[in-house]
Amino acid sequence: MLLPKNRGFVHPIASDITPQSVFHTRRNWVATMAAVAALGPRVAWPQTSAAARGNALPGARSTLPGAMTMEKITPMADATSYNNYYEFGTDKSDPAQHAHTLKTRPWTVTIEGAVKKPGTFGIDDLLKLAPMEERVYRLRCVEGWSMVIPWVGYSLAELIRRVEPTGNAKFVQFVTLADPAQMPGLRSSVLDWPYLEGLRIDEAMHPLALLAFGMYGQVLPNQNGAPLRLVVPWKYGFKSGKSLVKIRFVEQQPATSWSLAAPQEYGFYSNVNPKVDHPRWSQATERRLGEGDLFAKKRPTLMFNGYETQVGSMYEGMDLAKWF
Repeated sequence: MLLPKNRGFVHPIASDITPQSVFHTRRNWVATMAAVAALGPRVAWPQTSAAARGNALPGARSTLPGAMTMEKITPMADATSYNNYYEFGTDKSDPAQHAHTLKTRPWTVTIEGAVKKPGTFGIDDLLKLAPMEERVYRLRCVEGWSMVIPWVGYSLAELIRRVEPTGNAKFVQFVTLADPAQMPGLRSSVLDWPYLEGLRIDEAMHPLALLAFGMYGQVLPNQNGAPLRLVVPWKYGFKSGKSLVKIRFVEQQPATSWSLAAPQEYGFYSNVNPKVDHPRWSQATERRLGEGDLFAKKRPTLMFNGYETQVGSMYEGMDLAKWF
């Protein structure tokens, strides 16, 4: 087992997610955005990417079981201003402030490894690969906060089937962009870059695993992982890699960034499990963004983030405290 590096960064405990002064600043901004939104649907939400600003990306309402939670959707102003995207900084407000440097055109994604049809795909080709759907997913962060976001995209399985994995493809590794010229956070040693994530092949093929190109009916803002990202709703948010540039099909369990940095805290599977605490805080409850302030009552965290009916069978017989 690899030992975590002393990187000079301590992941915050859940109760210290946002300093109170920063929270009040953010709340004022959210109030301003709410007033703008009240002017009517012709007012476009602000986005970091100039190319994406006002660019609609509609999707048909998904009929997939589990894909449309009826919970209250998190205000877009919250979902686009409070983010983990360490390539642009470790503070929650850093991505919205700094991600304007990200250029999302041209953009390609390389598919390699144990597939019959490897290759490099342009973003516009990927956009046309399958019909777009809107799916309203819960997103649970390991730090103890959560959101409900209407994503736009299609099942990752649509892409996987087209590249035809061989029998040797047991896992899928996702590699994200690491460009110091565009991403000031790469100067930090909090993680080794590029950011890496991975799934077992059956997890990647599950229809709820989403290749997302948009949210709230628009293309993804830069700070949320433009131009495409992974969304795996039954796992903690850090499993959903942003700004993907490479997808590898491999036989052995691949390295993932957080399990390399702190293996005693972040396992490969990272399924939402309220019964297994993070070593430094409980995972039994969560705070939903957009529902009151920092002192609002927390809600119980659901097993597999509420998707146990859809995904629980993939983990039958596994000790989820050992394979966390």
